[in-house]
Amino acid sequence: MTRTVMCRKYQEELPGLERPPYPGAKGQDIFEHISQKAWADWQKHQTMLINEKRLNMMNAEDRKFLQAEMDKFFAGEEYAQAEGYVPPAE
Repeated sequence: MTRTVMCRKYQEELPGLERPPYPGAKGQDIFEHISQKAWADWQKHQTMLINEKRLNMMNAEDRKFLQAEMDKFFAGEEYAQAEGYVPPAE
């Protein structure tokens, strides 16, 4: 049976992650409150931010920026977008 969580991002019961994506308290918080769907959506957005903003994951400031944007993304706050990006029409 799939584990469900009350997803912080989508405010509904959805299938949860299989394991914490990070070690420590942050990973446990994500595991307990973020759905598989929200995590997958974040990973897509994170990849776009890294590419479009040319973030260097070896740079501590870039990692802090990405962490802050992840927190905003999951909290439903306004988060950074890639300038000029227009999502494809579905």
